[in-house]
Amino acid sequence: MKKTFGTMMVSAAVVLLTATFSFAEYAAAGAANFPYFQLGALIVGGLIIISLKSKFEKMYTSEAVGAFALYAVFIALFTNPVIDTVKTLVS
Repeated sequence: MKKTFGTMMVSAAVVLLTATFSFAEYAAAGAANFPYFQLGALIVGGLIIISLKSKFEKMYTSEAVGAFALYAVFIALFTNPVIDTVKTLVS
């Protein structure tokens, strides 16, 4: 039961973080420039972390959620709105 509950918590965190990423990118870039590739990479990464959490019993829920949160930040850094903002700040 504890293993299933932990996996469900990680799944909920993955869905919420992915939805937040989607909303932020839609608000920043609009529908015409939405980063579908990055969204797909985020979804695949979330599925991998969920499967690792369900396979390995000694993996803490907070570790899995933290790893996915860092992965989401990493993916968000390589979208066009963030890159344009960094270009503006540098030049």
